[in-house]
Amino acid sequence: MATNPSAVPHGDSRGTILGHPKGLFVLFFAEMWERFSYYGMRALLIFYLTKHWLFSDERASVIYGAYTALVYITPVIGGYLADRYLGQRKAVLYGAVLLMCGHFLMAFEGNGGQDDPMMGVLWLALSFIIVGSGFLKANISVIVGQLYPRTDVRRDGAYTIFYMGINLGAAVGTLVAGYLGETYGWSYGFGAAGLGMLLGLIVFVWGKPLLMGRGEARDPQRLTKRVAGMKFEWVLYLLGVVGVGVVWALIQYQELVGSLLGIAGAVLVAYVLYTAVAKLPREDRDRIFAAMFLILGSILFWALFEQAGSSLNLFTDRHVDRAGVPASIFQSINPIYIILLGPLFAWLWTTLGRKGLEPSAPAKFGLGVVQLGAGFLVLVAGANAVGIGEATPVIFIFLIYLLHTTGELCLSPVGLSAMNRLAPAHMASLIMGTWFFASATGNFAAGLIAAATGAEEAGAETAGKETVLEVYSTIGWIAVAVGVGMVVISPLIKKLMHLDTLRDNQEEELAGYKEIGGDRGQDAGIFVERETKPDTKPL
Repeated sequence: MATNPSAVPHGDSRGTILGHPKGLFVLFFAEMWERFSYYGMRALLIFYLTKHWLFSDERASVIYGAYTALVYITPVIGGYLADRYLGQRKAVLYGAVLLMCGHFLMAFEGNGGQDDPMMGVLWLALSFIIVGSGFLKANISVIVGQLYPRTDVRRDGAYTIFYMGINLGAAVGTLVAGYLGETYGWSYGFGAAGLGMLLGLIVFVWGKPLLMGRGEARDPQRLTKRVAGMKFEWVLYLLGVVGVGVVWALIQYQELVGSLLGIAGAVLVAYVLYTAVAKLPREDRDRIFAAMFLILGSILFWALFEQAGSSLNLFTDRHVDRAGVPASIFQSINPIYIILLGPLFAWLWTTLGRKGLEPSAPAKFGLGVVQLGAGFLVLVAGANAVGIGEATPVIFIFLIYLLHTTGELCLSPVGLSAMNRLAPAHMASLIMGTWFFASATGNFAAGLIAAATGAEEAGAETAGKETVLEVYSTIGWIAVAVGVGMVVISPLIKKLMHLDTLRDNQEEELAGYKEIGGDRGQDAGIFVERETKPDTKPL
């Protein structure tokens, strides 16, 4: 008998912490350790490619872009398999196992150079990480949303807490893996990342009861049926292994990744829009259109934001007065800022919402893109002020990350919440996967942008500090202009979200209202006045 996850009663039957279900904190710590491993490895990857495997800046940037693009596109497939068959919990568990294998394989570095046969292990390790992320990334975010009704006023706060877990892991992982990798050897840094993934897997398995049945398969009996002599569930896991082999081939031909992104993107957008127009009622259709606007706007954001791990990482290494601090350590600035500023932004949105002044989700997106562009312009101004031939003061690296972080806090956690809120229950993982597909497209574009700043030949230092700054100036002004345009049209997009009629089948009132202790609630940019009346049922 099929089980519809949306029919599972909402509630906090296992108690709450800080007004949120305990399951949120299981997901917080599981994702924290997963991000420890991912960002610890990410901080080292561009240096690993250029210094150990001796790729040129240009080629290394394209490889980096293809890798991060595939990390973000595979959640579309992983989300679909979870929606239709596995359920989100089993998909996350399987993804964590694949990720752990990939991160430990990264520790086998060989002697370096492109003639080293151990390079095949590098491609295999990246492939495990890519496919593992596909099963884990979108689905763990979906489980967060399943802990709350769609109208629950705690949702934005929950995603902000979850997002802080992401960045706590990213900060610690970058500091630990980055320091070990650049100081003691690549294998130490990548080995630490693998250990972090193992800890994340342990936390997720241990905390299963606290998820209160969320994220389970729609039809558990279907998974037990035999196909080709084995359980259908194991057939799906076998497909994941086959996927590792396919990605192993793709990651070595980065131009093919770009072509496939274009084709897959066109098909995915067409499918989502067809479903919205042909199969959904008017308000759900409009919400999908609003979600697609946010998704498209995020592509530009990630194309520029993801310079952090490639061109900005190399710029910091070569053109910044670091006083001997390893360049990879500076990758921790962004997540540390988020840990410090995340609670401030959560408080800010709640306070503005209670006063009826909170910007809508589309307006927050526009503000995020403006701040992103401003960060590049500040770095360019600071570097030009001291002269092209002089090392850029490190304060400007802190400033660009500060503006990029405030921009990210206006866009990324809000986007996660908006995708889960706007999507019908049966399309939740698909829309979340589409959100990550936009990140994939942005990441591949980021690799191309980074390639435009780098040297073409291995061993060359750079194409010049001046070239990097010219590229940063151009993309900075483009981002500011686009962000202003997004803010201008945000009222129209907000209307398409139909937040005034968004309700859960299980709840007629705004859930989570009592937990935050107020007599007013906010709903993603909409201020909702509530009449005071006796509680008639648990919220």
